[in-house]
Amino acid sequence: MPLFNKKRDQDDDDHHRDHNGDQRQSQQRNGPSSETAHDRSQPPPDEHTRLLPNRADSSRGMLRPDDPAVSPYNLWSIRILRYLTLLFTTVTLAWWIVLLVSAFATPPGLHTRGGSFFAFGYTSLALANMLFGLIFFGVPSKSVRVLAAITAFLLLLDTVLLLSVQQTRYEEGWVGIVSVIWALLMSLWTLLTDRTVKWGKEEEEERLTGRAETRRTLSEWLAVLLSTIAYSVMVVAVLLITLAIILRALDAGVAPPGKLYPVDGGKYRIHVYCHGNKTESHGTEVPTVLFEGGERPVEDGLWSFADNAIKNGSIRRYCFVDRPGMAWSDVAPSPLSAGFAIDLLSEALAQAEETGPWVLASAGIGSIYSRVFSSRHAHEVKGMLLIDPLHEDLLSRVAAPGRGFVLWLRGVISPLGLQSLAGAIFRGRTSRDRVYGRSSHHTSKTIFAKLQENLVADSFTRRDVQGSRQIQDKETPLVVISSGDEVKDSETWDHKQRDLTKLTDNLKHWDVIDEAPHRVWETLEGRQQIERRLRQLVQA
Repeated sequence: MPLFNKKRDQDDDDHHRDHNGDQRQSQQRNGPSSETAHDRSQPPPDEHTRLLPNRADSSRGMLRPDDPAVSPYNLWSIRILRYLTLLFTTVTLAWWIVLLVSAFATPPGLHTRGGSFFAFGYTSLALANMLFGLIFFGVPSKSVRVLAAITAFLLLLDTVLLLSVQQTRYEEGWVGIVSVIWALLMSLWTLLTDRTVKWGKEEEEERLTGRAETRRTLSEWLAVLLSTIAYSVMVVAVLLITLAIILRALDAGVAPPGKLYPVDGGKYRIHVYCHGNKTESHGTEVPTVLFEGGERPVEDGLWSFADNAIKNGSIRRYCFVDRPGMAWSDVAPSPLSAGFAIDLLSEALAQAEETGPWVLASAGIGSIYSRVFSSRHAHEVKGMLLIDPLHEDLLSRVAAPGRGFVLWLRGVISPLGLQSLAGAIFRGRTSRDRVYGRSSHHTSKTIFAKLQENLVADSFTRRDVQGSRQIQDKETPLVVISSGDEVKDSETWDHKQRDLTKLTDNLKHWDVIDEAPHRVWETLEGRQQIERRLRQLVQA
């Protein structure tokens, strides 16, 4: 009996194993159809589950916080925000390229009378804002939102300042105003997207992990640190630009001594100033001395010299016209050659009803412009006095690529007002210093004018002055006064000064002032000699 029972139990076990095997085979055959039926019973995917159709199944439990599936990009709203950020970045980049090109060749309708560097600066800020937003899009940060809010407030203040001050509104035009408003809107967009991504991140973490995660990974902390540093730099830059605009608003209160005349179809204005009497006491008309500044405006040095010359009776009357971008004159479109600049100056003089006769007095690179003017107004020019003039063969120094790049770089950072602010705070520089004096070469407008000069100095300008030499009236009285320091330091400079004495066949004097710098009138002997030669030319 025990043996029989043992055999029966073994048969029962074999039967159960066979039955279980049949059940497993049946489940394997029927499994796919059952899962398909289960999938068909599920609702259609939405923005929560479209990217995660399997992991989002609640029957499988919650995900770990570090699972890549836990992402705000699961939401359509977040993905749309990112696509829009890419679109805005593309638009900003395109506008940035247009403004970059306009510094070298101004497209029609995009001319800014104060130079394009402020508009370019605002667009650069907007572009940096968008790029940072894309890089750190998935890692929202409270510090970024705070810094973006500060940036937006400062840009709003800039907009108010630019629009409320007539001079800045006129100089920036629609290009500058659109650029600052766009930068403001992009700062607000950064604030909106960062806050929305934060909401989306918490939404997905709570749905997929059971709670909003308060901890960050090391990579997330690094992203927060870098984004905070980047936006902090932006805040400092916008703050400096705001202070520079305040200085510009203060400088707008310095009225020009003369009048501004619209030229080139009224697109911009040129400053003309004249002082003195056109006739002698007995009614005889005498020539007016037309001053042309060198590397700096006439107002920086030569203006006071001219006033003293009138007081001393050496001359009766003088005028000066600020070249485009210098002192009170507006910036002209690029490119700007000497010939084109002289056309603008001649148009401004005609509107001022100043027709000469003239005795031309110019210094440094200003002699290039005076020579072109003399060749085009030969009948009105009664004499030329060149003060340490620049020879056309040395225009390559002005047009050096390295100098051009430095000027462009200075122009790009000029909206920050680093040198102007430092001069105002630590050196006591006034608005007059920035408009036409010692600090004028730090302003965006003057740097832009110098860059324009650099771009065409060895091409269009060189051609203009070489052509003027061929048609120059050879009977025009000529005086050349050279810097002793420059002549001693450079044999080339000495040779070129000697060549300039042959511009006409009527050389009156060539004076070399010992120990005088390039700005010869800064020494007593230089001032006295210049005044003496002017008296001789005017009274001849």
